[in-house]
Amino acid sequence: MLRNTLLILAVLCTAILIGCSKTDNMNNSNTAAGNSNKTTAASTPATVPAGEKIGVPECDDFIAKYDACVSSKVPEAARAQYKSAIAQWRASWKKLAENPATKGTLASACKQAAAQQETALKSYGCSW
Repeated sequence: MLRNTLLILAVLCTAILIGCSKTDNMNNSNTAAGNSNKTTAASTPATVPAGEKIGVPECDDFIAKYDACVSSKVPEAARAQYKSAIAQWRASWKKLAENPATKGTLASACKQAAAQQETALKSYGCSW
């Protein structure tokens, strides 16, 4: 029971942090020219290929619907942030799905994330 609660809490916190985070589109005029070639590999989680399934139907369904909405209805300026969220969920949930101890609780966490994001994405005209 405690594991279920912690897993759900972790997924919800991640979703809230992603939803509330700001994008780094600001340019600092004091930045040296040599710093403009930074790689983003250190800031991105271990990636799972976009078409790869998690192995939990509720999660796979949510990611497919979320990705379709983001790709077709979210404005280009905000799309990168949502795509990053998909990549983070996919990597995190794939790891949880590979562990037999956490795989059983993943379906409910994905259902909760889907309900939360469906509400958040209604402003873009998405519904599922």
